[in-house]
Amino acid sequence: MEEVSSGISLGEFLRSRRERLTLEDAGIISYGRRRTPGLRREEVAQLAHIGTSWYTSLEQGRSVNPSEDVLNNIAKALRLTEDERHHLHLLARPVQQEKVEDQQLNVGLERTIRALEPNPAFVIGRCWDLLLWNKAAELVFRLPSFSNNTQQRLNWMRYLLTDAKLGSNIKDWEAGAQVLIAQFRADYAHFPNDERFKELIEEFMQISKLFREIWPLYDVQTITDRHKQSYDPRIGEMEFEHVTLQLPTNPDLKIMIYTASTDTAERLLSLMSTR
Repeated sequence: MEEVSSGISLGEFLRSRRERLTLEDAGIISYGRRRTPGLRREEVAQLAHIGTSWYTSLEQGRSVNPSEDVLNNIAKALRLTEDERHHLHLLARPVQQEKVEDQQLNVGLERTIRALEPNPAFVIGRCWDLLLWNKAAELVFRLPSFSNNTQQRLNWMRYLLTDAKLGSNIKDWEAGAQVLIAQFRADYAHFPNDERFKELIEEFMQISKLFREIWPLYDVQTITDRHKQSYDPRIGEMEFEHVTLQLPTNPDLKIMIYTASTDTAERLLSLMSTR
């Protein structure tokens, strides 16, 4: 098996974005066939109005301490999305995060998650560990019954990557998984020294072919509101509007809410009443 690094590298990210660009994307006239994909380093440097040796130092991981303006110029030259531009800043100028030993949930949050029935809702921590979920989430996502005394840590990314039945129920599963892995990478950039994150990435590299294929692409995306559809033979066609909320007092926690359509909510209520 080919070994793929799980670490965060500014140089690797820049190189991946540079190699995906075409000359046409960058507005550069081509004068014949090129041996390597994408732009050359000197072309990116020229577009970003910086020296080639200076840009090369960035890709080679040397400590050059780029300013925000320089990073924004590079982002523009590489045609980065807003999520990618933010990711570039995090890699180049990492912010020291306070270590959180435990992610405690208060009673108010627990009651809120349960009050959202029949809309599936759950809470994940900074490394995407599932910390709390309601009965509707158990039904829709085939989760075990929630207990405050659960000893084994259930991780949302691991669960999505390894549960074959869950994946088979979701339309365009692989495309959706690629988005989720891009979101996982975006979160990881906030905590580059978190050992738990590193351990999980190494584990996912071993257990999931899909993760091994997507992780080296260096795609990043923040979690956004989305319309979701899925099918489950126990429930039928399901339709949700997915939103993600974060607590101002604890932004490491994400509250994932799947607001069901009227038909879906009625079916979920009916099924939950018989459980």
